[in-house]
Amino acid sequence: MEANECGPQGFPELKNDTFLRAAWGEETDYTPVWCMRQAGRYLPEFRETRAAQDFFSTCRSPETCCELTLQPLRRFPLDAAIIFSDILVVPQALGMEVTMVPGKGPSFPEPLREEQDLQRLRDPTTVASELGYVFQAITLTRQRLAGRVPLIGFAGAPWTLMTYMVEGGGSSTMAQAKRWLYQRPQASHQLLRILTDALVPYLVGQVAAGAQALQLFESHAGHLGPQLFSKFALPYIRDVAKRVKAGLQEAGLAPVPMIIFAKDGHFALEELAQAGYEVVGLDWTVAPEKARRRLGSWC
Repeated sequence: MEANECGPQGFPELKNDTFLRAAWGEETDYTPVWCMRQAGRYLPEFRETRAAQDFFSTCRSPETCCELTLQPLRRFPLDAAIIFSDILVVPQALGMEVTMVPGKGPSFPEPLREEQDLQRLRDPTTVASELGYVFQAITLTRQRLAGRVPLIGFAGAPWTLMTYMVEGGGSSTMAQAKRWLYQRPQASHQLLRILTDALVPYLVGQVAAGAQALQLFESHAGHLGPQLFSKFALPYIRDVAKRVKAGLQEAGLAPVPMIIFAKDGHFALEELAQAGYEVVGLDWTVAPEKARRRLGSWC
């Protein structure tokens, strides 16, 4: 993997480590601020840059990804940057076609409909080699940040990726994906294992390329109740953290803080706090002080 040859060594010295210290649970002089919404869709310069090419062509251009990642930092005194990319590059690397339809969002022309459709997916161990453009974007961005703030890498969690691959796009109910959980539990676990096997080397590769923290997005946690979440999402969230940490150690890479953000997953805060991540992200449905009280014994 090209990114491994670069490695994090030799990058400019980090000048503002407030975000990283907070993520490790250390005392900081102030509360660090960063924009989780990738790059800056709210910025006119972002929209101008994005208008030049289609979405996934943008994702495959390290130079453009770097530019979009840096744009918000030119306007605001943020304490971290998150690389411009998309969670759906992983299904693409597994061999599924994904397009971004203006006004509609992501679309899979041939979603997974039957159990045998899993045979269409590529070997998950090859995914990281398919995503070299993400690693190149991370390395380039880390260099151009010049140590100003840390750079965060990310990926979508297995259940969230599964929903898109089965639904064929976004959905307000996730009816097709949830039907898989009830009617095809074995195939569902098989798919979730495939995605986990793809995510681990991908996230390790991001750190090798220069990412200084990692975030896992379980964006569709809220479509599962506590029982389904505990059975089909949480075990894979835990497995990703455990295996990424082991993979970093095996590769001789320093550990990085990992963040789990399960949107609308307020019912599982205690379980998420014990899932192997340094940070549990909260959404607008959870008051931070109440979450702190609930997780006091784990924090």
